[in-house]
Amino acid sequence: MKISVFTTAILALLTFVSCNSEPSLQKYFVENTDKKDFIALDISSTILNLDDTKLSAEQKEAINSFDKMNILAFKANDKNQVQFEAERNKVKAILKDPKYQELMKVGSGRDGASISYVGSDENIKEFIVFANRKENGFAVVRVLGNNMNPNNIITLMSVLKESKIDMEQLKPLQQLIK
Repeated sequence: MKISVFTTAILALLTFVSCNSEPSLQKYFVENTDKKDFIALDISSTILNLDDTKLSAEQKEAINSFDKMNILAFKANDKNQVQFEAERNKVKAILKDPKYQELMKVGSGRDGASISYVGSDENIKEFIVFANRKENGFAVVRVLGNNMNPNNIITLMSVLKESKIDMEQLKPLQQLIK
């Protein structure tokens, strides 16, 4: 009898500990991906359409550190302003968690953008871009990768200018702009 009570207590403790109820961007994405006012998009590194033979070693390293992008956008309109405010505040609250280290912020409280990251300066696991505008809505972009660092990001941005981006992967975002 003692063994079964002990076993039950351990299982209950493990269940309690494993059920992390803290909000995170990943949970937010999962919970909202299929909702009607949201547009979700996953973009792989193949969107860049790069010729590997023309890349330098530094550029290859930057590209290899990039895994994918997850984009979640809320399309605001006259009828959903209350929901827009509520959802925008949820994202802002999540980004206040200390694990999201803010790099920069531009604009005012109503319209603006911020860039944050998760990880250390030399091993960035994800970059987060959060942009919002009352008239259009907001978008959260998660750039995921392995061993990303600021130099890789700068190099990646320069490679983006030279890439032949596959616009077909970005088609769902056109709804947000219209």
